[in-house]
Amino acid sequence: MTESDADLLAKEAKYLSPSARIGFFPLVVDHGNGCWFTDRSGRRFLDFHSMACVLNTGHNHPRVVGAIQKQADRLIHVNSAYMTHEGLVTLAARLAELCPGTVARRVAFGLSGSDANDGAMKLARAATGRSRIIAFRHSYHGNTYGALSMSAVSLSMRRGFGPEIPDVHHVTFPDVYRMDGDITDNCIAELEDLFATRIPGDEVAAVFIEPVQGDAGIVVPPARYLELLAELCRRHGILLVAEEVQTGIGRTGAWFACERFPVAPDIVVCGKALGSGMPVSAVIARAELMDAWSAPGHVFSTAANALCCAAANATLDIVEDEGLLENAVRMGQRLRAGLVALAAGHEVIGDVRGDGLMLGVDLVTDRATRERARTVAASVVAAAFDRGLYLTFLRGNVLRIAPPLTIGPDEVDLGLEILGRSLDDAVAGRVPEADIAAVVGW
Repeated sequence: MTESDADLLAKEAKYLSPSARIGFFPLVVDHGNGCWFTDRSGRRFLDFHSMACVLNTGHNHPRVVGAIQKQADRLIHVNSAYMTHEGLVTLAARLAELCPGTVARRVAFGLSGSDANDGAMKLARAATGRSRIIAFRHSYHGNTYGALSMSAVSLSMRRGFGPEIPDVHHVTFPDVYRMDGDITDNCIAELEDLFATRIPGDEVAAVFIEPVQGDAGIVVPPARYLELLAELCRRHGILLVAEEVQTGIGRTGAWFACERFPVAPDIVVCGKALGSGMPVSAVIARAELMDAWSAPGHVFSTAANALCCAAANATLDIVEDEGLLENAVRMGQRLRAGLVALAAGHEVIGDVRGDGLMLGVDLVTDRATRERARTVAASVVAAAFDRGLYLTFLRGNVLRIAPPLTIGPDEVDLGLEILGRSLDDAVAGRVPEADIAAVVGW
């Protein structure tokens, strides 16, 4: 006898750790296809979330499914600490070639963006002989101890878990919408003052930066800031790490968002979308840096298994063959134009920002004060869910708009229509209190 959704959710509440679920909706998904997924009752949802920027190729892309099935018939896994397989070697070579810059690159594989960030931290320390790491306030890098120590977006993810990894220091990320004055010069001056007064620049191993801050609320730094940051790193011999777990594999309309930098980063970290839902991550670094560590410095028994590599290679094929980088740009422009049009009729929208199909809608109680409209955000998400549009919010008030890169114009327009009606309901107070209360958010 099939268990009801209510029974499954009750069983989950009994057996699953509460640390593993962010409260949005009591939703039990049955299957997915493209930009849509369906619950067990047969209700379809247009996915404007991509499962947190994991499914860039959409749900169950047939080429990913076919690659996994074909690989499963031949080989599921070998431990890459002891031997190799064709898919692993192929994937490593492709990622090294796709990474920005002309220097030779090498790759270390893992299972998640979190362990990849830990690996990048270890590699930076080993390659430079320095211990200190610079990260940014409101950044999110993951939940393993190194990634957790670099993250600075939420107390709930770190409370009670100390001590964290030592020698990690946080500085201000330039937020064009929420900061006033000459934010680029002020943020660079903060770093220079840090090096002059508290942390010698020649003791810093690396600066970790999300080229677009994700969980901070889709915050895009000024291009000039990235240029000055790269120069500052060069001057002090600091490695520049582009944390591309959310932004990588085409999300912003380029293979990696760090292509906006004037120089190629020394290390690139990717995960999430690399395997189209299969657990695989990568640290991609200048080849000579990789000479600084040796086995088993960063190796996992199940990393880069044959199924994950098959899915990842298929993912790269799809992005290339189906023009998903170009589609991310085109559909991103269409989405942004629609969101800007919604802003013209909704004072609650304070800002629309982002790159490609990684967009944020900053909801405010007042455009002059820019106070975060937290209740409105929850109301919009709840109302959209009731109409069959799935999206979430960040920082308590920023709608995260991140559909699969396979999305077409009709789906973009449908999502915008639902979002507009949901905004109307939220502002008018027509969303039931019980629905709003159920949306805890991130």
